[in-house]
Amino acid sequence: MGFSILVTASLSMEKKKIKIAAFNVNSIRARLELILNWLTHRGNDLDILCFQELKTPTENFSHSEFKARGYHCAVWGQKGYNGVATCSKFPPQEVRQGFGGKIAGEDSRIITTIFPYFSLINIYAPRGGEPASKKGIAKLEWYGQLFRFLETTFNLQDPLAVMGDFNIAPSNLDVFSPKKLAGTIGTLPEERQALARLFRLGLLDVFRALYPQQQQFTWWDYLGGAIWRNEGLRLDLCLSTARFLELVQDCYVDLWPRRRRAPTPSDHAPL
Repeated sequence: MGFSILVTASLSMEKKKIKIAAFNVNSIRARLELILNWLTHRGNDLDILCFQELKTPTENFSHSEFKARGYHCAVWGQKGYNGVATCSKFPPQEVRQGFGGKIAGEDSRIITTIFPYFSLINIYAPRGGEPASKKGIAKLEWYGQLFRFLETTFNLQDPLAVMGDFNIAPSNLDVFSPKKLAGTIGTLPEERQALARLFRLGLLDVFRALYPQQQQFTWWDYLGGAIWRNEGLRLDLCLSTARFLELVQDCYVDLWPRRRRAPTPSDHAPL
C-alpha cells in the first residue's frame, strides 16, 4: 500500500472485547523489531494482526517471534513483493488464500480467515498507475476481482470485515491537500469508482461511519518530514457489513509506530 496504517477496531462478542489491527509493514523483516516494540508498548493487547506488504516468501515469515506472543499466523508470502499475514490469538476455523484459486499467477494480496463469529479478509491492493497504463488497468481489474469474490463467496448479511491497504483514499476528506494531490495515484476518479462499487454491495467504511467529519491519515511520504506536518492520506481502511459494524466500539489510527525515528518505521501507521 505504500502506506502503513494501524486500524484498531474493538469488537464486543459474547461480552469479550476483541481488538484488531491492520498494518502495512513495508517488509516484515525490516520492521520486525519495530512491530515487537509496538506490541510491547501496547501491552500486547491486540487479538488479531493483519499485516500487508510482507516482501518475503511464506517459509521465511517470522513465526517464532509471534508464537512467543501467543499468535497463530496464517501467511501467504511472496519473495520481494506483496504478501499478507493474519496473526490471531485464537486459531481460525478456516484459511483461504487469494480469490479462490481460479486466477493463474495471482499475486499474494488477499488472505481470508474464518472465525466462529465473523470472517476477516486481509488485503493489500495494487498501488496502480495512470488510468491507461498497464499498472493502472491491472489495479482496476484487481478491484473487479475483489468485487466478484465478495459478491459470490460470502453472505453479506453476516458479520464480515475487509481490512488492509486499499491504496485508494475514498474522498477528498481523506487527503491532506486535494488541490496538490489532484490527479495522483490513490485519488483518481476511476479508482474511487472501483471502491464505490464495494460500498454498493453494502459494505461500510467503519472509520467514516464512526467519525463522519474527522480527518485521520494512515500513510505519509518518507520525504520532507510529512508525518510531522501530518501531510498524509487515508489509504488503509476497514470495510464491513452492517452486522459487523454493529459490534464495533471504536476505530482509530495508532501513530506510535510511524513516529519512531529508530528502528526505521514503515510509511504506514496501523489501523
